[in-house]
This record gives sequence, structure tokens and C-alpha cells, in this order.
Amino acid sequence: MKFTLSWLKTHLATDADLPTILKGLTNIGLEVEGVENPAEKLAPFRIARVLTAEPHPQADKLQVLTVDAGEGALQVVCGAPNARAGLVGVFGTEGAVVPAGGMVLKKTAIRGVESSGMMCSFRELELGEDHDGIIELDADAPVGQVYAEWAGLDDPVIDVSITPNRQDCMGVRGIARDLAAAGLGTLNAIVVPAIQGVGPGPDVRIEDADGCPAFFARTVKGVKNGASPAWMAKRLKAIGQKPISTLVDITNYIMIDLGRPLHVYDLGVLKGPLVARRGKAGEEVLALNGRRYTVDETMTVIADDEAVHDIGGIMGGEHSGATDVTTDVLIECAYFTPERIAMTGQKLALTSDARGRFERGVDPAFLDDGLSIATYLVTELCGGTASEATRAGTPPVADKVVTYEPSQCLALAGVDVPEEEQKRILESLGFGVQGHDSTFEYQDGVPVTTPANWTVSVPSWRRDVDGWPDIVEEVVRIVGLDQVPSTPLPRAPGVARPTATPEQMVERRVRRTAAARGLAEAINWSFVSEKEAASVGGGDWTLANPISEDLKVMRPSLLPGLLSATRRNMDRGAASVRLFELGRRYFSDKERATVGFVLAGEKTPRGWQTGKAQAFSAFDAKGEAIALLAAAGAPVANVQSFGEASGAYHPGQSGTLRLGPKVVLAEFGVLHPSLAKQFGLTGIVVAGEIFLDAIPARRKSGFMRPPYAPPALQAVKRDFAFVIDESVEADALVRAVRNADKKAIVDARLFDLFVGPGVEEGKKSLAVEITLQPGDKSFSQEELDAISAAVVKAAEKLGGTLRG
Repeated sequence: MKFTLSWLKTHLATDADLPTILKGLTNIGLEVEGVENPAEKLAPFRIARVLTAEPHPQADKLQVLTVDAGEGALQVVCGAPNARAGLVGVFGTEGAVVPAGGMVLKKTAIRGVESSGMMCSFRELELGEDHDGIIELDADAPVGQVYAEWAGLDDPVIDVSITPNRQDCMGVRGIARDLAAAGLGTLNAIVVPAIQGVGPGPDVRIEDADGCPAFFARTVKGVKNGASPAWMAKRLKAIGQKPISTLVDITNYIMIDLGRPLHVYDLGVLKGPLVARRGKAGEEVLALNGRRYTVDETMTVIADDEAVHDIGGIMGGEHSGATDVTTDVLIECAYFTPERIAMTGQKLALTSDARGRFERGVDPAFLDDGLSIATYLVTELCGGTASEATRAGTPPVADKVVTYEPSQCLALAGVDVPEEEQKRILESLGFGVQGHDSTFEYQDGVPVTTPANWTVSVPSWRRDVDGWPDIVEEVVRIVGLDQVPSTPLPRAPGVARPTATPEQMVERRVRRTAAARGLAEAINWSFVSEKEAASVGGGDWTLANPISEDLKVMRPSLLPGLLSATRRNMDRGAASVRLFELGRRYFSDKERATVGFVLAGEKTPRGWQTGKAQAFSAFDAKGEAIALLAAAGAPVANVQSFGEASGAYHPGQSGTLRLGPKVVLAEFGVLHPSLAKQFGLTGIVVAGEIFLDAIPARRKSGFMRPPYAPPALQAVKRDFAFVIDESVEADALVRAVRNADKKAIVDARLFDLFVGPGVEEGKKSLAVEITLQPGDKSFSQEELDAISAAVVKAAEKLGGTLRG
């Protein structure tokens, strides 16, 4: 919401300076996003008179001017066709920065003639689109004065962020009302002109009372449309609105000034009565933005007997808009249901200033006044004769009353505001306050205080106020949110109990482990495009109103976001990318906590020891997956490796980690070449996902850990080498060996793989080291022999034989 300081002061009588007003806006909850003063960038530009104008000796279309800018005559080369002796214009001195384009003016030679500065056009100073010649001012304009000061451009533009609940501040008057309540001035009374209409009003009707409960209108015949008056055009241009014509600018001005959107129709184009009704399937309207929209039965439109002329409350149609040749107009001032406006705007992906106000909820009690003000401006600025007003429907003005005790302000917000001040604030904001104040009296010889009890009537423009906590909020924000004391929550005595849930603790451990292993955390959107979702199996949830087509589907996997981040890093020259993300995947039944990671580029850079740079492999992905599973508390000793990873991975270089054949804890492997190509990745890319929700929860055993008791005797290690079929996975052999004697064997690991001389074709040699931990006494030779026999027997069940 933008407005100028002078515009604000038309509603607020105040002596406060700009910094005080800016601080006041922020204190009452209207955050100032920015302030810009056009005069600051025009400070080096002064009013100057052209003393002489002679032809340039080397160029037919240039002139050599002698210019007086208040500090003596200067020579300037100028190509403007209207440059002449005696002209008073705007001169940019040496060193000035031209607002349009940012060019710094320097003393330079143009076709061999020295030029100091520049005579400027409106476009060069960003004051308009006129670039046919240099600016021409009145002959009596003071030479040497800063142009911005003389032209009244020293008017700061304030940009305020309005929260969705503050529909009353979508107009300059609403902001002025808040500042007046905060003690920064007095709100000027608004004078609504009385319109004496001639003849009956226009035929307007309502057939969709749910979408448009009230439709007020009036015609003005015999108007003459043209350029807006300077004061109106100046204010609109200052806040970024392009002046179009007087009729159109009046509606825009009232919308920004009073928060009341209106629309003006060319009455000569309309055929029959104007009706607020539901749209019909297939109906189209060419809107004022030049785009064509198709409406449906859920939308409210304004139409005549032949066509739709308005997407109700959002944007008018180009066909019936006011033009330079318009002579008769119909002024619409209607109330549209906020919910209907929001849904229509979302469906059509159409935004406008009118929609932003209607979907918040404009003042339903301001239809008559808004129509009268608009009619007055049209007749004053464009002439014409106004008709009587037609009022179709009834505005939804409801008397809302809230019971309120002033003591509730201290109880809820912790701010002690006197009753008199609370009443002043509420009445300044437009609330009505009735009831009794707190009293003190003696009853039966005992002092008794009766607390105040008020009945507060809510103004029609504050649809966001529903109960007494809202009244407290109004009082506190006007007093100043900085007055709310910082009060710590009460703390129970003793050692604080842990607040993190077991799931949060698991996520913390996994995040730290991933970072410790050299992975950088990525945080991506929870939404992906339909194409990206389809590449990993498709998503179950599609947004009806996405902020972008690239963010339309709730992600079924973390891989698309990670792969996009990997591509961005690789595109920026990263030689090695190691990313992980801890987030949620979304399915029809629930959302699932997941850790995803991607490894791309160089695993190790080239060097004199290692030679060429080494790429990542599926085994690197498996190692990361096992490490993260261990951090999450999964029983990795019992985890089994399987194939059958999802279609996102290379079918021959991927796998899954499971507890039994059904419980999948993770999948990993080399990315499928087609998926890598889709995301613009080259080379080998490995990835994986750990499904935290699939990890079985630990049994609760209290907060105390069992004491650590180191074994009294040293462990014993034994090596075994088995010849086994190549088709048997090494993991199966290691698992079988470990389970041969669960009491004595505490660990088993593979340390060698051999294929070659001495091993028949189709076979491989796997060497396994087992660790034996004695208990009360050392192992005897007989016990060691028995354990060895059990190990060999376990390997034989898989078809293995002890290698001699």
C-alpha cells in the first residue's frame, strides 16, 4: 500500500515530521517497507533559461545553447527540436545522475563543441513519457532554484505492508485513522456531497445474492472524458499508478484514498439491464489487462443482455470501459462476497487492486457514500448530469457488539492502560463504547470496587474483530507493541525435562552424522513440478492453487529437490557435490520422515598418488546409507542387502537395505541415466533415501543407561577363506558366519575378495575375519575347534567350502 506524505495529510491534521510518522506506523502494526523521496534524485537539476541558441557547426540537428542556471552562463549542446532562446527549462549540472538510465553528466565534446551539462525532458527525469523535446516551464519560473522544490516534488512516498486482516487500512483514510488514534494528529472529517439526481436511476439487478448482495449504481450523461487534473495525476503517478483518463482515474483514486473499489461503464455500449449473476459455462470476457478469461458457474459476473462486462469485484471488461469518446457512463458501487472473490481470483489466476480489497472485505456501509463521492468527482471534473441512484439488494451490514472489561487488557496483554485511555483509543478507531466505568463505594461499611463493564460496538469496516481479545489487541497496538513486557514463562523447579520428542532426537543425530561425514544440508521446497514427481513414481497430492507450475505437487521423494540443487552447484563450477536433506515425503495416507542424499562429481580429486579423479560408486551410497541408519538407531547388524530399488536408480547398480524381506529401511545406488539426464546431470551420480518412519522404535527402558563393563579378557580373531558361487552375496556369507555362534562371535567382517588362479571359474574366494570374545575364562582349544566347525558348517549351507 503506497501513498505520499501530502496525501496522508489530506486526512490527518498533524505537525508530525516524516520520521515520527514512520515510527508511529511501525509501532501500531503497519510495517513500513520503504520510503522514497523523488526530490532526492532530482536535487542536482535546476531551473535554467536559454540565453542563446545557435546552429552546431558540425551537425544539422544539434544546437549550441548558452544556458543560465543561476551561476553564470554555460555552453550546452542540445538536440531537442523545441530548444530556443528565451525558453525556461530544467538543466542537469555536471556530475548529476540522470534518473532514466543512470547516466552521469560530464563535461564533454560533442562533434568538436564542448558541452557542460544537459537540458532535460520529462522522460529523462522519470516525470512522464514525453520525450519529444526538453521541458518548457513558465517564463517567470525562478532561474537557479532546484526544480523539485519549485515543482512541489518534495513529497515522500511511503510503502506500508498491510496484513490480510486489516482491510480498513487498504485506503489512505484508514491509515490516517490509526495514526490519529495513536496521538499523531486529528482525523479530518469526511464530507460526503449530496447528489441531486435528475431522472430515474439505471436498471441494475441481482440474480446472485450470495456473490453480490448489494449493487448500487448511478448514471451520468453528457460527460467529457480527458486527461485527469494535475493534482490527481500527480498523486497516482507518485505511487506507481499510470493515469489513463479522468473517468478511470477517479475510480482508482477513490479505491486508494478511501479503500472503495468502483467501476465505470460506457453506458452507450450496454444492451439492456446490468445484472450481477453467476457465470455460464464457456462465457468469455476480454478484461482490461488485454487478456481473455473463461468464467464458470462458480463465479459472479456483471453482464447485460448480450455479454459479460465485468468479472465481479476483480476486473472490468475492455469492451465496456470508458474511453476518450465516452459521453454517458454508469458508475457501479457494489459489495462482493470476499470468499467468492478469492475463489474466482484463484481459479482465473487473476490479481488486481480491486480483488485485494474485496477479498479482504470492504466496508459494506460505505456504498451510498462511495457512490456519491464518485458521482461528485465525475460531474465536477467531466461535467454531465447525474441520475438518481439505483439500489439493488441490501449490503450485509450487521450490528456486531462485544462485551468487554478494561481489566482484560492487563490480564491478556500485560499492559496496564487506564480506562479513559482505552475508551479514547477505541472511539478514535470508530468503535462505540457504552456501559459503566469502574466505581468505588462503601457497602455495609465495607469498601467495594465494581469493575468497569463495557459494550463495544464494532464499526462496519472492521470485519476482523469478533471478540474481546480483538479489542485488547486494538488497544495494545495503538499504545505500542513495544510496551508489551517481556515476561518469561514460569519454570518448574529442578532439572528441566527434555522437550524434544524421540523423533526429533533421531533427526538431530542423523543431521549431525551427515554433516560430520562431509555432507552439506540442503533445504528445498516440499513441492515439485508434475514432471519431476512423475520421474520418481508420481505424487498423490496436487495443489489446486500453486504459486507456480514448478511447485504444484507435494513431493513423493526428496530426490528431485536434491538433484536440482546438485545441478545448480555443478553449473557454478563445483567439482564435488555432497548434499543431504532431512524432510518429509507426502502420500495419500500420511507424510513420512525421510533423509535423502546425493553424491556427484569427484569423490577424490586427481593427484600424483591416485592419478585420475575418482568418481562415486554405488558402494559409497551404501556406506552413507548404513552410517545414517546407525545414527538413527536402526539395528544395522541385522540389516540385509537386497536388490529391487525403485525406478529412480540404475537396475544393476542399486539396492535396498531391509529388516527381513518386507521392511525397507533405505534404498541406494547409482542414479538411473534417464533421470540424471532429465535433471541435466552428467557423469556418475549416486543417491539414496533413508526411511526414518520404517525404523522400529526402541523399547523404553528408562532414562538410565546400563553401566559400561569392559571385557576382562582380550578378544580372539580368526580368519576363514571360503570358495563359493559368484552368485552368492558376500553379505549372506558374513551374516551366516556371524550367526554360527551368537554367544562367542561378536563380529564378522569381509576383508578379501579373490577371483583368479586357484579358484575355478564361476566361483570366488571370500575371506572373513571373526572376532571371538571370551567371558569368564579363555577359550580352550576344544572350544575354538567347535566354533571353527560351526563357522565352516554355516558356510557350507550356502554352498561354500573352506579354501585349503
